[in-house]
Amino acid sequence: MNRYIKYLISIAFFMSLSVGCSDDFLDEEVLDAYAPETLTDQLGFEAAAIGLHNHFSTLLTTTDDQTLLAMFQLGTDIVWAPSGRSNGNARPYFDYSTLTSTDEAARKLWTYLFKMINNANVLISNAESGEATGMTDEELNAYNAEAKFFRAYAYNMFATLYGGVPVVTEPLTAPKTDFVRNSVTEVNSLVESDLLYAITNLPNINEVTYEARVNQSMARQLLAEYYLRTDEAAKAEEQCDAIINSGNFSLVTERYGVNSSEEGDAFSDMFLFGNQRRSEGNTEAIWVMEQENPTDVTGGSSGNPQQRRIWGAAYHDVTGMVPIDTLGGRGLGRIRLNDWVLYDLYENGDMRNSQFSIHRQHYFNNPDTKYDAIRGVAIPYGEDAEFDLGNGESVKIFASDTIYKLTPYTLKWGHFDSRDTFGYGMWKDFILMRLGETYLLRAEARFKQGNASGAASDINMLRERANASTVDASDITLEFILDERARELLAEENRRMTLIRTGTLIERATTLNGTTTRADGNIETTNGLDEHNLLLPIPQTEINLNKDAVLEQNPGYN
Repeated sequence: MNRYIKYLISIAFFMSLSVGCSDDFLDEEVLDAYAPETLTDQLGFEAAAIGLHNHFSTLLTTTDDQTLLAMFQLGTDIVWAPSGRSNGNARPYFDYSTLTSTDEAARKLWTYLFKMINNANVLISNAESGEATGMTDEELNAYNAEAKFFRAYAYNMFATLYGGVPVVTEPLTAPKTDFVRNSVTEVNSLVESDLLYAITNLPNINEVTYEARVNQSMARQLLAEYYLRTDEAAKAEEQCDAIINSGNFSLVTERYGVNSSEEGDAFSDMFLFGNQRRSEGNTEAIWVMEQENPTDVTGGSSGNPQQRRIWGAAYHDVTGMVPIDTLGGRGLGRIRLNDWVLYDLYENGDMRNSQFSIHRQHYFNNPDTKYDAIRGVAIPYGEDAEFDLGNGESVKIFASDTIYKLTPYTLKWGHFDSRDTFGYGMWKDFILMRLGETYLLRAEARFKQGNASGAASDINMLRERANASTVDASDITLEFILDERARELLAEENRRMTLIRTGTLIERATTLNGTTTRADGNIETTNGLDEHNLLLPIPQTEINLNKDAVLEQNPGYN
């Protein structure tokens, strides 16, 4: 990735020189890298494509509100909100009575997606204009396909979370105040056509110039998910078949990479810093968004990713504890795995629930000599305790510490840099698509076609890798498939998207998470969820600015 980042920087530098050498650079015409007139040659197209990747990353790396990404997990079936942990933009996504048309998270997501669409439209328009010089049709089609992948990604998310939205297929070069909502069917039609084009014109994953760029299998995986949402299970299975049978991917079943000589297991190896990319040995990686610490590589990230702070426990707040690598670095416990995940989801021996994937037991670890008497001592979970330091002082542990300080947590987002023990950013890659999910998508597609035996076979591929007991056709239901997705993709998938796509959000959020505030007041669960919350509100600011047409609000919001 260092070579790729440096390549991007060189492109940006070259473009700045091109502008700087112009005789009329002081003219009051504002141009940028996404303007159509810049895309006349290979350099312009490459810069625009890289700009799309950069914009895509900004949601995942945002520090605008450290809680924002929790909107995709809270109020579902897998996590609770520790009371008082600065829920911020994510609060209305479990306290649904506060989800209104002025919701900030819904507005931020709407703006982010439409920016991505407009940036994609610039690239698409130029690729199809016939005005590019020195480029082959194959090259132009590949850039077009890369842009259409991102446009489809955005519109698929729109259709799932908002329903019908304005379909925009041309670059916007001036303010527009007469948007109208297209139907979900019209949005879906664009998603499908964009992804079919992308599949035809994107390179095989082994042929991409840089492994972080869009490849054919990414488009197939997204299309499979789309077909499941639109109840076209046979077509979804066909796309999954193409990925699984391509020979390009295999499940990680053996130890590899960094720490392979130390304690661990094959499943947790995939999520270690230095192991996530295909070039690092991850044979099931389909799409990995690469990150570099900006201290090491200028521009290595588009923000300061907060995933570790969201998912990881704030154990460093306990006297006698300090952040370390094996504990995943410094978390803040903004969300907490619920009791269903911690105690009911996994059977004994399931590798995905091992100490290397979900950390459960803490031990005092502060190296200061002051803590010699208790270093290595297990910290009790869920009860008050006091530990004598032997110098007239003691350390007190409270049962309430298990809410966010000592709660069990996933290590998938663990990352530690000894140069920054405070850990403001999380500098590790994001695995966005992998073969494990492909098997789950195909299992769902097969189940929907009445092929429970085939679905069981796909799920057993994952369960055998995890040393879990195998299942047969009689075990397969949609609920079981969603349980297996939680076991396999915990903290990876956008759980809200999955449950809305499958029509199960209300049932699972209310039965597995509960619908009231916990009696002790320290944990908040799911409150006020009803049918109208299955679609997010259209941002009121967008409705107000759209003065020349009616941009209709989703039912139930005012």
